[in-house]
Parts: sequence; structure tokens; C-alpha cells
Amino acid sequence: MTTIGFIGTGHIGGTVARLTVAAGYDVVVSNSRGPETLKALTDELGPKARAATAAEAAAAGDLVVVSVPFKAYPQLPVAELAGKVVLDTDNYYPERDGHFEVLDKGELTSAELEQQALGSARVVKVFNNIYFGHLASLPRPAGSPDRTALPIAGNDPAAKRTATEFLNTIGYDTVDAGTLADSWRQEPGTPVYGPPYGTYGDPVGTPASADKVREALAEAKR
Repeated sequence: MTTIGFIGTGHIGGTVARLTVAAGYDVVVSNSRGPETLKALTDELGPKARAATAAEAAAAGDLVVVSVPFKAYPQLPVAELAGKVVLDTDNYYPERDGHFEVLDKGELTSAELEQQALGSARVVKVFNNIYFGHLASLPRPAGSPDRTALPIAGNDPAAKRTATEFLNTIGYDTVDAGTLADSWRQEPGTPVYGPPYGTYGDPVGTPASADKVREALAEAKR
């Protein structure tokens, strides 16, 4: 795995892209406004980065990070993502995305809806529960005593292993949070959404061990 595709380069997507380049990967970045609007980001990222359309980024990536407003998931390039591991950072915010009855009733999770739309792509929920500033500041080398963990959820064990390996290279441990049906435990409003990593007012954040993340996941209630 040498190239990571990015669909969406806002706060979370852009931060993951920076960590990815720092770890030695090539990246292909995209957004909804067109490659020409990403020059500042690709200039910052350097020669290992190039801008493209969403479909091109999906096709180029050995693994693809999707970081778009949840309501935009029907526009994702299904054919180009077929069979690939997709790291889903999206969160459902009804005030922004409009109401989805199956989500409001708890019948499905947002990640399950995205998985249904993406067919054979292998969705792993990750990066959705941490403030982007903390995501940028908390990476540590493998084996560090203050290494931070992030929860991941997915239906495909091999895809979760791929996600775990990728996160390890960019500075994070992982905690298996279960299937996509279980991913509500890391959604907005749950104990693991934000607090383990510090307050928004603290730009540096607080390292959160795997045990701390597991405890927060276990405290989640619907």
C-alpha cells in the first residue's frame, strides 16, 4: 500500500492527509470544488501529493479516506471504490444533513447506510470521534507509553486489519469497536466522542490509551 486517496480535505481529511504524507505515503486529494482549488494544500504537502477529481482519487488509492458531509454520501464514486477499504470519517448531524428516519430511529448507523450505498467497498468507521486539532497533535511512534488509540468499526476483519496497519504508521493505536452496526458507540454525543482526547479549548489535547477508549465505548448508551 503506497497511495492513499482522499475524498474531502476539510479539517479531518486534510489533517489525515498531512499525517499520511509525513508517514511516507503518496496521496491523491480531492474535494467537491475541483482539483484547481487544492493547490495550496498540495503545495504544502509537497511532491508526494497531487490533486484530482473524487473519482480519480478513489481509483488511485490503495486505501481511500472519505471525509465529506454525511448528506453527500450518495455522490461518492461507487465504481471506483469497488472492493477497496474505505475509511469513513463522516458524522450524521441532522441540523446540517437533514433528517434520515432510519438514523433517527436507530434502525441503522450512518456507516451502515454508506456501506449499503458503496456496495462491495469495505467500509471502516474511524477518525470521526476526535477533534482535528487533537488528531494533528497526538500521533506518537509505535511503542510510546503515551500513544493514543482511536476506535474502528467495520464488518470486514481484513479491512479492519488494513485500517489498523495504516493508523499504526501515522502514529495511532486502534481499538476494535465492533461492526458497523456497533459504530453508534463512537458517534456524536457518546462518551468516546471528544472527551478522551481533551477539550476543544486545549489545542494540544490529551493522549488517550486503548484502555481509556475501551472504557468510553463501554459507557455508551442509546
